[in-house]
Amino acid sequence: QEHYGGLNGLTITWIGDGNNILHSIMMSAAKLGMHLRIATPKGFEPDLRITKITEQYSKEYGTKLLLTRDPLEAADGANVLVTDTWISMGQEEEKEERLKAFQGYQITMQTAKSAASNWTFLHCLPRKPEEVDDDVFYSPQSLVFQEAENRKWTI
Repeated sequence: QEHYGGLNGLTITWIGDGNNILHSIMMSAAKLGMHLRIATPKGFEPDLRITKITEQYSKEYGTKLLLTRDPLEAADGANVLVTDTWISMGQEEEKEERLKAFQGYQITMQTAKSAASNWTFLHCLPRKPEEVDDDVFYSPQSLVFQEAENRKWTI
């Protein structure tokens, strides 16, 4: 909101694990007037209960929701590209399996070519290079440090 001046009508794209951060976005995006596009690998989808609620919110608030396995399809026309860690605390034993499952889900400048011309990037940190490459993470479109500062004020 700080960057775009408002959220209504923006498209936010999540590429990665169907985790708690995605669940929070799913529960709020439609209420804020944002279209949501989600790409997750098979077996790493968001919770089905959350998905059903999100589908209802999209209908209620007139926003669009897309769930896909294709990161480029999800990124198509996105204003905001978002990812998070693929290996959360307590999942360290699953590291090899997860890295294999998430091949092709790294956010890169190639991903960003599918996005809107005014795209930005968010990640709640800490970030691993397999999730997003340096070109995107350190680009002028990356708002990760502003995002981190804003979280500081909510604590």
